[in-house]
Amino acid sequence: MERVISGIRPTGNLHLGNYFGAVKNFVRMQDEYDCMFFIADWHSLTTHPTPENIRQSARTILAEYLACGIDPEKAPIYIQSDVKEVLELYLYLNMNAYLGELERVTSFKEKVRQQPDNVNAGLLTYPTLMAADILMHKADKVPVGKDQEQNMEMARLFARRFNRIYNIEYFKEPQNFYYTKQAVKIPGLDGSGKMGKSNGNCIYLFEDDQTITKKVMRAVTDAGPQAMNSEKPEVIQNLFTLMEAVSTPDTVAYFNDKWNTCEIRYGDMKKQLAADICATVAPIREKIEMYKNDDALLQRIANQGAERARERAAQTIKEVREIIGFRAN
Repeated sequence: MERVISGIRPTGNLHLGNYFGAVKNFVRMQDEYDCMFFIADWHSLTTHPTPENIRQSARTILAEYLACGIDPEKAPIYIQSDVKEVLELYLYLNMNAYLGELERVTSFKEKVRQQPDNVNAGLLTYPTLMAADILMHKADKVPVGKDQEQNMEMARLFARRFNRIYNIEYFKEPQNFYYTKQAVKIPGLDGSGKMGKSNGNCIYLFEDDQTITKKVMRAVTDAGPQAMNSEKPEVIQNLFTLMEAVSTPDTVAYFNDKWNTCEIRYGDMKKQLAADICATVAPIREKIEMYKNDDALLQRIANQGAERARERAAQTIKEVREIIGFRAN
């Protein structure tokens, strides 16, 4: 069975865009692949979070992913900093990574522009830490977004370079993994673009029905169709895209017909959309609360995931040490 690994950045609460764009695929993948998921708390140090934020973010993300359907018995989920072997492989990969190639990484250059007063070494070597996370487990595939494709190229480069330097075919070259042919892009409620935390246009999985309904009822619309069977403008297509994600096909077809006959009432559509989003979110929200209120369960799941991850990681480090010439611990 092919091995898949995916890192989860602890950058706040999950929203509908995360859920439909990635997490639902993770839940399906755990039945088809040898999956492991980890919460990348070391990566978060590039922005200097407080100790409280690190702990709370990891706990929140773990609870939310479990609530969405990640089964730790099928797919171990662990916290990156609980697997110390990653740091040793990170060191070895850094020794064979070159300053010029790291400085040319697009995500590094973007971060330099975004935080010019905090251009730290962790930002520069982000690709080598990401590569260590992946190569440690000899993953075949890694689910990635467009923003991570260059870092995946770097991971393959570091794998090839290690093999060449030590004249051994040891590391696999992990491949980008797109579970579906076309990525699911959930729009925000502001009439354009996709749902994202930085855009302030999200519906979060922890939010109650009243909050969700208020947000949906404020969604941007227009004056309505001016001709039969006309093309929908972006702000209206966004509402239909959201509806396609959470509503039944019959519901979507009903409002499509109302659009095509110029009879659509946006208030009615928004009420239906809000109700369907609430129905989607409610069972997830209940499970989030259940997990967040059980620290012992969260800790046990994280410990079990780390134990399984370290079994693989320890073997990799033992072999890598022998290949490089160090004594195996």
